[in-house]
Amino acid sequence: MSTLGSFIWSIADQLRGPYRPNQYGNVILPLTILRRLDCILEPDRDTVRELAAKYDNPNRLKVEVKKATGRTFYNTSNYGFGNLLADADGLADNLMDYVDRFSPDVDVFEYFDFKKEILALEKAELLREVVKSFASIDLHPAKVSNSDMGDAFEFIIRKFNEAANETSGDHYTPRDAIRLLVDLLFADDDPRLHEAGVVRTLYDPTAGTGGMLSLAEEHLLEQNPDANLSLYGQEYNPQSYAICKSDMIAKGNDASRIAFGNTLTDDAFKGRQFDFLLSNPPYGVDWKQYAKQVKAEREQAGPYGRFAPGLPATSDGQMLFLLHLVHKMRAPEDGGGRVGIVMNGSPLFNGAAGSGPSEIRRHLLENDLVEAIVALPTNMFFNTGIATYIWILDNAKHPDRKGLVQLIDGSSYWTKMRKNLGSKGREISDGDRAEVVKLYADFDDSDSEHSKVLGNDEFGYWTITVERPLLDERGDPVADRKGKSKPDTKKRDTENVPFTYGGSTAGAGGKVEVIQAYFDAEVKPHVPDAWIDWAKVKVGYEIPFTRHFYKYVPPRPLAEIDADLEKQVTKILDLLREVEG
Repeated sequence: MSTLGSFIWSIADQLRGPYRPNQYGNVILPLTILRRLDCILEPDRDTVRELAAKYDNPNRLKVEVKKATGRTFYNTSNYGFGNLLADADGLADNLMDYVDRFSPDVDVFEYFDFKKEILALEKAELLREVVKSFASIDLHPAKVSNSDMGDAFEFIIRKFNEAANETSGDHYTPRDAIRLLVDLLFADDDPRLHEAGVVRTLYDPTAGTGGMLSLAEEHLLEQNPDANLSLYGQEYNPQSYAICKSDMIAKGNDASRIAFGNTLTDDAFKGRQFDFLLSNPPYGVDWKQYAKQVKAEREQAGPYGRFAPGLPATSDGQMLFLLHLVHKMRAPEDGGGRVGIVMNGSPLFNGAAGSGPSEIRRHLLENDLVEAIVALPTNMFFNTGIATYIWILDNAKHPDRKGLVQLIDGSSYWTKMRKNLGSKGREISDGDRAEVVKLYADFDDSDSEHSKVLGNDEFGYWTITVERPLLDERGDPVADRKGKSKPDTKKRDTENVPFTYGGSTAGAGGKVEVIQAYFDAEVKPHVPDAWIDWAKVKVGYEIPFTRHFYKYVPPRPLAEIDADLEKQVTKILDLLREVEG
């Protein structure tokens, strides 16, 4: 739990009455951001005011401020938390003046409709006390690190959503899950990452409050302090966007690289590709409301569009984000790109052969893009206890990994938390994380209980349609005009034939021989009159993760079960005698 977050949230007690609990965040979040920026600006406030008096042009002023302070943003108001309270009668007007006079790139307060909240606080006679409370805490980065600030924001958002009885999954991912994803994303150990002045780009299309971007940046700079990492992100939730952008501004990153909007309908970075990409898209979220736009884009963009491989069911948009990330990977000839994405279990197996999800998996596996899939522990997230998985994709795999996919069962690598936070009762400790990363780095089957390395073909199959003849009253096959037996639709069946059936390594290319061998061995002996309708053969791909790590547990001996039953019967009879007595 964040101590800072708890302290900031305690200020909400002053809002009781005029504000309902589900409205507290509307006040607390923007004021926390404002105070953070205020603390950063304070040391150079007089310098900036002097420059503002000298230069009217905002672009020139930005250049001069950068020269003088090293910062990319500024505020030209005569007010700040240091003197706002001095003018009690003008507090609301002065606070709005302060918010209005940030440099143009600081647009975050508009997304909170903050001026409306200032007036509401004044009307409720709460503005002075709330501003006084925030003025009492020092949020300068020297006192509160970026990591601690991120934890505080996430704590506040979770509390806000609990009060509003909403889920927090759309807003942020637990830090321990992000750290594992980031470690795996950078685990390829590209020697170029350690070069002085190396330039890399990192992108999150579902940026939330910016936790993934921040932790990825921390990780890379720890490995190489001379690296130059440009962060890009897009977020559709106004409050999350405002927090993410303000965090980037506070750290001196280019705030123009954080965009507001729906990534699936309006790609803010169209035409741009990235070195590293990561995301935790919302699970099971319906995309019917913009299906028309997505389908229109797919049709217009043709075979090279981001959604060309296929579309998932409109009830779950996770795989749309997966396709978007694949589309944004830097081309292999330019050094390639790596993706880390967290999803639930359905993208592994949902959809039959020929369906949108199966075609998406087919595209990924036939193009050798899937490097590893890691099962996370359950009860890891704040609003759900379901099974989740990290997918690592790479379009320029290390030669040792080409044509292969590593499955890692990391579900047992967790540490029990002292206190549950919503549905989250488990966390991945530093030790747990190191174990999972080692399994990835070792890249072998020696620990078959937790790691398996499989060929891409091992996830492919053909769905064949097996027909049987329609029989007349005498039991004879009914023929069509061409003399061929008519199929009996009631007896029609389908079979899934693995590409690797019978030890085949021919993959999709050897379909006729493999399918025929399967049919002759597995079907024909049981239904001698059956045949294959070759026109209906479909290619499918699934990743049956659980099946690969299935552990057989033998049933208990019958004698042991009988003994337990006897005990229960005896107990029930004793209770009945007590009642009758």
